Amino acid sequence: MNDQGNRGAGGADESFLRQAGRGLLLSMYAALRSLKLYPVENATAQKSLDDLQAAATTLLDSAEEVEVRLSGEFIYVNGTRLRLELDNFASFSHIHSVLRACEIGVLVVHRGVERREWQVFLGVLLGVSAKADLPGRYEDLKERLERGGISRILVEPPLETEELRAEAERAKEVAKRTYSHGVAVTKDVINSVRLGRTTSVARVKRAVQAIVDQVLNNETSLVGLTAIRDYDEYTFTHSVNVCILSVAIGRKLGLSRLQLYDLGLAGLLHDVGKARIPVEVLNKSGGLDEHEWRLMQSHPWRGALTLFAMRGYSEVPHRAVIVAHEHHMKTDLTGYPRPIRARIMGIYSRICAVADGYDAATSRRTYQTVPVEPDAVLREMWENPRRGYDPVLVKALINLIGVYPVGTCVILDTFEVAIVSAASADPGMLNRPRVRICIDVNGGVTPAPGQEEDLAARGPDGGFLRSIVKVTTPERYGLVPGHYLV
Repeated sequence: MNDQGNRGAGGADESFLRQAGRGLLLSMYAALRSLKLYPVENATAQKSLDDLQAAATTLLDSAEEVEVRLSGEFIYVNGTRLRLELDNFASFSHIHSVLRACEIGVLVVHRGVERREWQVFLGVLLGVSAKADLPGRYEDLKERLERGGISRILVEPPLETEELRAEAERAKEVAKRTYSHGVAVTKDVINSVRLGRTTSVARVKRAVQAIVDQVLNNETSLVGLTAIRDYDEYTFTHSVNVCILSVAIGRKLGLSRLQLYDLGLAGLLHDVGKARIPVEVLNKSGGLDEHEWRLMQSHPWRGALTLFAMRGYSEVPHRAVIVAHEHHMKTDLTGYPRPIRARIMGIYSRICAVADGYDAATSRRTYQTVPVEPDAVLREMWENPRRGYDPVLVKALINLIGVYPVGTCVILDTFEVAIVSAASADPGMLNRPRVRICIDVNGGVTPAPGQEEDLAARGPDGGFLRSIVKVTTPERYGLVPGHYLV
């Protein structure tokens, strides 16, 4: 890697570029919002343009030009990747989606850029991005910028290079390693509790921190792995899935990184009480008798006692103890264990309850050999108050994974069969996810991982190229969703 890649253009070090680049994107986000809400003569709109010009000048004082480049889900400024934090997630994501909607991969700002050029450029961005479903957006954008006399703000289309594809593959590999490590650590904890041995809480915390960091940096890769469920390792993969989904929901709610660490730990350890339940009861394939059911219902308080004991030799956040105790209580307290006096379930408990309920219902287990389809589970969680889930958090989960979650098998109106691979990047198109084609129009099985298609894509006539007709079971077609997602 050359010195510019290490230090950024013009010799500016990475810390400066991260700070100044962050300021530029935040100013651009504020200006876009202001110009969308107010007429350009408005004082708020004018101030936002002044701030944007000042932010650009700060960078251009140390470089001839500023290059903002999109690479996968990341944003680079003069070769330095900007860190995605909770406080800038919304603004960075908005800038990323607007540039993508205009089919821009690279934005270059040259020294001497004028405030008028920013005003025209942002106005054009707003106009073109509003037509995100129509073809030819990049050409339309270029033509408008030329008519506006914009010479110091240049745009280039995204480059789908081997480097970008390799970066996406690297992100997937990191996600897989993080997930596998989480499963291994969970297995060690459960087995240690079952055998009465001490366990390293510090190791568990490190695994959770890796999961949180991965969700913050590349949410899609890790959340997508929750759809790959191992029947034989259900107890361990379920705990990791609940951890990942809980952290992703917490991120949507704006929790800080430290809060997400506590939430992730609570999610990973929420079912630790099951280590105190006889294995023959846990793995019983038929219905449980009254005694066995009472044993199963005891796992929340057994888990709370187990975690409370751990606090004696290694610090476990008290919230993890509370979540282990409360995650089956339901918001109306009709679940188990029944509280002695009135209480309100903690927010961490309610988040983990939603993640736990969704993952459990969509997984195959000894007593549930046919899992419920994800869309039906979400509908039941949302519409049936007797399930006892917080509707706001269920809605957050739906916004996170889409109406058709990753791993759902669908039949398309083109007579193709596909596996949902990612939620739509457009919040307004949660019913149009990205899918991987498994069976083509002729009925032939496509080798994994299959061709990925965006169901939000439209044809020249403006109509959608593909639409979901119905959800189906992958077993019916001999498909294993995990093969198309890794």
